[in-house]
Amino acid sequence: MRFKRIAYTIVVLLLVGGVAGYFTYYDSLTSQQQKQKQKQKGKKGRKGGSGQDEPVPVLMTTAKIADVPVYLDGVGTARALNMVTVKPQVDGKLITVFFTEGMDVEKGYVLAKIDPTIFQAQYDQAVAKKAQDEAQLANAKLDLERYQRLAASNAINKQQLDTQRALVDQLSAQTRSDQAAIDNTKAVLEYTNIVAPISGRTGIRLVDEGNIVRQADTTGLVVITQVRPIAVLFNLPQQELPELTRGMGEGQLPVRALDAEGKVTLDNGKVLVIDNQVDQTTGTVKLKAEFPNDKLQLWPGQFVNIRLLIDTLRQVVVAPTAAVQRGPNGTFVYIINDDETVTVRPVTVGQQDDLQAVIKSGLQVGERIVTTGFGRLAEGAEVEATSAEEAGQISATRREGPRGGKRGEKTGEEGGKAGGEKGGDKSAEKGDKAAGKGEKGGKAKGAQAAPGGAPSTTP
Repeated sequence: MRFKRIAYTIVVLLLVGGVAGYFTYYDSLTSQQQKQKQKQKGKKGRKGGSGQDEPVPVLMTTAKIADVPVYLDGVGTARALNMVTVKPQVDGKLITVFFTEGMDVEKGYVLAKIDPTIFQAQYDQAVAKKAQDEAQLANAKLDLERYQRLAASNAINKQQLDTQRALVDQLSAQTRSDQAAIDNTKAVLEYTNIVAPISGRTGIRLVDEGNIVRQADTTGLVVITQVRPIAVLFNLPQQELPELTRGMGEGQLPVRALDAEGKVTLDNGKVLVIDNQVDQTTGTVKLKAEFPNDKLQLWPGQFVNIRLLIDTLRQVVVAPTAAVQRGPNGTFVYIINDDETVTVRPVTVGQQDDLQAVIKSGLQVGERIVTTGFGRLAEGAEVEATSAEEAGQISATRREGPRGGKRGEKTGEEGGKAGGEKGGDKSAEKGDKAAGKGEKGGKAKGAQAAPGGAPSTTP
């Protein structure tokens, strides 16, 4: 019996020892798994960005004072300042063409020549007729002098003297008529040279050399258009008439011609005239502008975008358009306080374009405003601000027009990407520290910080 008790005691001790060893091994394995999870969460923190309690990376700039131009935009059609269809003024055979298609010609340039044989003969005949009448006039004048001497001595009667004087007057009038005939035939002869009536560019030749051309032809020989300078006709709403008439009264209104996408300036010009009536069917008024067109960027019949400078707002508060947000209660901006927290500030926007907005009220010069990184912002949120100018989102020198706006969008994306990377680096450091605390203390504070570390983005 004693031996059985000893064996039973030994078996019980072995069972108790096995159970204790199992639980010890289980605790050790659980501790190792927890440590492994802490390390994985720390890695996520290094990859994923800042936690919920970390500062939000944003780009910022300061409100400034600037002069802001006010533009009126429209669509216009380029038209030649002068356009002429060159037609023959006499009938005849076209024997020579001196111009080439698309050639720039000056006023008076001989474009073509019509066979002058018949017209030269008519001119020579008129000259000969005048010479004949001048000879008769000279003889009549000599006879008149003789009659005057004879009449003084009463050798002839007075009636004969008067008749001779009338003959001289008649022949004098005849010579003047002959001169007029000469001038007429000379002009007709000169019409055989077809000359350019204006300076401009020739189009496609409409009649080839060797054809018979007539004065009654409607097609003409060629069309010449004056493209330097060139005119552009465009329409604006009738509501802008008071500003337009005021601007024209103060001086010439500058205007720019842009390409079809509104990005590239083709030429700069001035408004010549505002039409004297409003088109009742469209409610618009027509304007005519003139452009030097030195580089031939404008062509007759071409559609262009027009930007007319109507006014300039002097010394107003401006902010980047990207900084102005819209909510249920209207427009607002995020103001960065001295303690690096943000405040939502309602603002009133005057006019704005792709680059900047005029702030009528709600913003002071020099206040810092957020331009990129609004996704996680809220009232009182702590931020880590980087200058938008340094990040390249905002150019130091403002570029007017859509080209500057596109550039700002591109640099804004680059700046937002840089801000996100910066925030991700800082959150990775925080995740490493939290993982270390988890290994030492057993309480996963790092696990609470690391799950919030999603990749940081700047909308």
